[in-house]
Amino acid sequence: MDDPKQIADSIIANVEKVIVGKREEVRLVVIALLCQGHVLIEDVPGVGKTMLARSLARSTGCTFKRIQFTPDILPSDVTGVSIYNQKTGDFEFRPGPILSQVVLADEINRATPKTQSALLEAMEERQVTVDGVTRPLPQPFLVMATQNPVEYEGTFPLPEAQLDRFLLRVHLGYPAHTDEITIMEEQQRAHPIGALEQITNAEEITGVQAAVREVYVDDLVKQYIVALVSSTRKHESVYLGASPRGSLALFHTAQARALLDGRDYVLPDDVKELAYPALGHRIIISPTARIKSVTPADVVTACMSRVPVPGARARSDFAR
Repeated sequence: MDDPKQIADSIIANVEKVIVGKREEVRLVVIALLCQGHVLIEDVPGVGKTMLARSLARSTGCTFKRIQFTPDILPSDVTGVSIYNQKTGDFEFRPGPILSQVVLADEINRATPKTQSALLEAMEERQVTVDGVTRPLPQPFLVMATQNPVEYEGTFPLPEAQLDRFLLRVHLGYPAHTDEITIMEEQQRAHPIGALEQITNAEEITGVQAAVREVYVDDLVKQYIVALVSSTRKHESVYLGASPRGSLALFHTAQARALLDGRDYVLPDDVKELAYPALGHRIIISPTARIKSVTPADVVTACMSRVPVPGARARSDFAR
């Protein structure tokens, strides 16, 4: 396998041929892929959420499926269904779109809670169970779910248990003035995704995922992560703080960010940069604080200011 950092950088550069001016957001999605996690993209229509998922799938050579969630979609439309074959006399399994490597769950909050729950087993255990038969999902596996934060009519808010299963929450936002001009020029004759080439494959992605897990995390940084997550639970404006899954999310995403920066060790700065994308959607603001317009971003910022940042020390294997 080539250098893991070089593979990750090539994926980011390739996706940026389609998603213009959103390097940090693309990096976050690639970090989620390398951490074997999932991404919730919360933004208004037309900012490139679907194109981001398609560009990532094409760049990595992964299979891609899109699920358009609506109030009448059924769990079997997601996981698949067994159909009786009169010729053979047996039931045949017709796999649903969830059995792909990159899955775009478009407008996930438009589906009923019953259908939303069909994703829980797939996202956490990387398998689906249909008619008592459990089938593993392909590797790598990434769910990119989108929801519109403005339009609430006809939607079903995601339960906390499902929000907690997303490794990161990403906001794309509108492009800058010059970037929007660039987008118009690039799409004057054809969409750039049509010419996007595959620059890696699933086998190399799994290799990079293994390399991410080998990035060194000092005990002081681990203590800093736990202290930061614990601080969200004790904040006076919080009804429910981040779970231990939030600590794991910070831990693994910090490893991936260190690898992207060419380091084999994690810095506290890695944790601080990823604190809001990893923890913001796991924090529930209390009703009284919500009246005062307190946001999860405010809570995360306050917690980072309260928790002391650990200092540097020699690694144990070099300290002798």
